[in-house]
Amino acid sequence: MCTVAIIPARGGSKGLKEKNVYPVAGKPLLAWTIQQALASTSIDKVFVSTDSPVIAAVAREYGAEVIVRPHELSGDKASSESAIHHAIGVIELEHEMVVSTVVFLQATSPLRKPGDIDAAVEVFHREGADSLISVTKADDLTLWESRKGKWGSVNFDYRNRGMRQDRPTQFIENGSIYIFTPETLATFGNRIGEKLSVYEMEFWQTWEIDTIEEIDLIEYYLFKKNLTEQDED
Repeated sequence: MCTVAIIPARGGSKGLKEKNVYPVAGKPLLAWTIQQALASTSIDKVFVSTDSPVIAAVAREYGAEVIVRPHELSGDKASSESAIHHAIGVIELEHEMVVSTVVFLQATSPLRKPGDIDAAVEVFHREGADSLISVTKADDLTLWESRKGKWGSVNFDYRNRGMRQDRPTQFIENGSIYIFTPETLATFGNRIGEKLSVYEMEFWQTWEIDTIEEIDLIEYYLFKKNLTEQDED
């Protein structure tokens, strides 16, 4: 019974071309997540699912196994769940591994501290969860949306704001770490099942790369928080 990390990284990207291999703080974006997964003592093997030969070459260079994703699972509308379901099948058939736990990591969210992945896996098992998401606390985040041309507050009552500290604590799904069992994915067709746990991270770990404007921000935190030294330890 194995715990595997699966990193989906398709070639197409609308926001930032070749986003997954774009240089960030001296190495391809994908490399950060691969190295963080390889450093985890909870993970038995690291896989990258991709349709891109360029991404596959980077993945192998940094120590991951590559799963070639079919064209029909690589379009803009293809879900991460479909790619992971395919990857699990390949891992069990071609690598002869029995997968008990999947750690799904997004390459676009590289702001993980040493130990984050292992701590999240520990929470997942300790709480007997079938799924886990990483979150950050939304401190005083007041959301609005337009409903048929009229603006309304979403997560608070603007007519009765009250004291900030008296409002319910809310959390942001930050997209950094997802953990689930293959059975959860097969049953619900989703990374989230019926017994969800959360792993809380710091607010600065909310940020991810979707556009070129966010690269400077990610690089700032990679250096400021000494995350560039993880692969040197």
